[in-house]
Amino acid sequence: MVKVVTGAHKGKSGKVMQTFPKLNRVVVEGVAPAKRHLRTRKSGEKGQIIEFFMPIHASNVQLLGEDGKTRRHGKRATV
Repeated sequence: MVKVVTGAHKGKSGKVMQTFPKLNRVVVEGVAPAKRHLRTRKSGEKGQIIEFFMPIHASNVQLLGEDGKTRRHGKRATV
């Protein structure tokens, strides 16, 4: 589970459905919805509208802990 911390969908949270490590992007369920209009392939068929979630940059999300609160990961610099 992650929470969106910046951008147009700030404050929303959801489950990570897919990751794109080379692009540094993640698809989060319920965040950044989009629609794609598909043309008919055969005569007599109807076109379709497919709803899906667009990937967002991984730096715009933060992991949620077991209790639903955000967590920080990594080491702090000690001086």
